[in-house]
Amino acid sequence: MESGLYAAAFAILAAALYAINTPLSKLFLQSVGKFMMAALLYLGAGIGMAIWLAFIKSLGIKEKKKWLNRDDLSFTILMILLDIAAPILLMYGIARTEASNVSLLNNFEIVATTLVALFVFKEAVSIRLWIAIALATISSVILAYSGKGAFSFNTGSLFVLVATICWGFENNCTRMLSRKSSEEIVMVKGCFSGLGSLVLAFLARDDIPTFSVILKVLLLGFVSYGLSINFYIMAQSRLGAAKTSAYYSIAPFMGVALSFLLLRENPSVRFFVALVIMVAGTAFMVLDTLISAGPTLEKTNEKG
Repeated sequence: MESGLYAAAFAILAAALYAINTPLSKLFLQSVGKFMMAALLYLGAGIGMAIWLAFIKSLGIKEKKKWLNRDDLSFTILMILLDIAAPILLMYGIARTEASNVSLLNNFEIVATTLVALFVFKEAVSIRLWIAIALATISSVILAYSGKGAFSFNTGSLFVLVATICWGFENNCTRMLSRKSSEEIVMVKGCFSGLGSLVLAFLARDDIPTFSVILKVLLLGFVSYGLSINFYIMAQSRLGAAKTSAYYSIAPFMGVALSFLLLRENPSVRFFVALVIMVAGTAFMVLDTLISAGPTLEKTNEKG
């Protein structure tokens, strides 16, 4: 039970670190292209974690978890390809539909992650967790809703939905690797996904930012992507893909809260309504974590 609460704390910490990305990226996007931004954020995560691992090794500290090996190759490659494909699909969706539409449809990721975990990877999903996911999804939809005409299903919507499904599969691929070194997974994911996104940035003819901006975005990538993904994977190894994704769904609220502070945006009534529902959903997640049979998950991990 105690380890489950620690894992839940890791998931919430991962969401908090990722939330930093929203307001700061919004500022950097004024001078950095979208593909270049994605590339630098991923590379910041991968390079930063590589430096961290080198530092740990220089101190003589041994990594307790096992390293990735040939048996993990298929999930590793699929994870990287999905990480590259999803942003491309999202960009196509953004180009063909309204931003408000994209914000609403992006919330399908948590549902996609859970459905893939349930039907493809046979992960147990309790009724309490379904309730939590439903409340989190409703809350996020309320937060993203921008009034009449905010939602319309078109070609762009289809691209966005496919992108969220890609991320749903990617989350589960990462889950299958979560018993291995989370730092190594972040390093591999960040470096290779970053290089893939960098190629796309050059194809899209995104301008190369100034050196100081590059360093700032790389640092943001290490914190909001690298450390966030690292804690996310640590949570996945204990909670599974579905429950970790549910906890992670609080990230948009943290991002909005930071926007109020950093960008001086004013909270609306809609935000507070969504916040109440999200708190209720989080309560169900915590309740499910407390009640869930901890030994069952641990035994499952040992068999896997």
